[in-house]
Amino acid sequence: MNSVYINKIAKFLPNEPINNDEMELVLGKIGGKPSRARRIILRSNGIKQRYYVIDKEQNIVYNNAQITANAIRNLDFDIDTIECLVCGTTMPDQTMPNHAVMVHGELKNHPCEVVATAGICLSGITALKHAYLSVKAGESNVAVSTGSETASTILHAKNFQKESEFDENEFVKRPEIAFEKDFLRWMLSDGAGAMLLQNKPNSNGLSLRVEWIEIFSFANEMEACMYAGAKKEDGRLRGYREFSQEEWLKESLFTVKQDVKLLNENVANITVTRALQKVLEKRELKDSEIDWFLPHYSSEYFRDEVSSGLAKVGFDIPKEKWFTNLTKCGNTGSASIYIMLEELFNSDRLKKGQKILCYIPESGRFSSSFMLLEVV
Repeated sequence: MNSVYINKIAKFLPNEPINNDEMELVLGKIGGKPSRARRIILRSNGIKQRYYVIDKEQNIVYNNAQITANAIRNLDFDIDTIECLVCGTTMPDQTMPNHAVMVHGELKNHPCEVVATAGICLSGITALKHAYLSVKAGESNVAVSTGSETASTILHAKNFQKESEFDENEFVKRPEIAFEKDFLRWMLSDGAGAMLLQNKPNSNGLSLRVEWIEIFSFANEMEACMYAGAKKEDGRLRGYREFSQEEWLKESLFTVKQDVKLLNENVANITVTRALQKVLEKRELKDSEIDWFLPHYSSEYFRDEVSSGLAKVGFDIPKEKWFTNLTKCGNTGSASIYIMLEELFNSDRLKKGQKILCYIPESGRFSSSFMLLEVV
């Protein structure tokens, strides 16, 4: 088996950064009224700015395939050498064909193996794992993986206008319209990241050797927490194809929803503590060996929750070893770990021999990933 090295990392953040007071200029006001939850949510999540594919005139400037292709171009290498292209995203631009072939179409590079991975935040790391395994097995020498999101296009006020017509009794019966859907409008943002994986390290400069990538799903015991294109009834999801077109709007089926109570009660215990326990059962890993910890979390609110979750398995990583750029880049879902690693990798802060532990959770139906990298 080959060793696998991440030799380049790039990102693409669309348009100009949007600060907290500008968000409704881009996303619009539902029913023409400002959100009552926005300031509360922003105060909790700690995000100061983010990026959207929608500009301040509310024009969609890029689609998902385009920002992904731009991130790959920013790797600055010969894209015709790609043998395996793997792209992950939460919501592609269309239900079919898949996201990765659309990215391939944007790039117009030579024919190659093209794979799309589905999911939410984990779709980016599952893309990376497929690319990693392809190079490791010798199936390809040059692979590229990506994570990308264009959440703003689904969170725009135009997608909520029908809901704004509901009377007060409807909001009482379905409070998730008033809060849980509005909650996500101020949590998610857009961006894309890309990684170049090869079977040899860079001849000059640093590379990241992939030691391992572990991914676990706990859907066998947990119900859906974050979802779209479905209605949740008695803990189960009914997909949109079971409903009429009229019901799609009435039931707000395509709005992204999150069960905040379920999230808060379970995310740290399951995606940190229990997932890390499974890693430690399989891998030789000591907290003292970790030089950098890159946690993907949606909000600064969860920072202490993650720390407590680590402590429960006796895995203590001092906060001075933590690295995140959530507050200035926003929560870009599947692209977040790419965008964090890009900044750290292209800084002057990494030293040969350092080990980087990455943590990526997903609240869809509670999944988690840990990845170990070594600087070479």
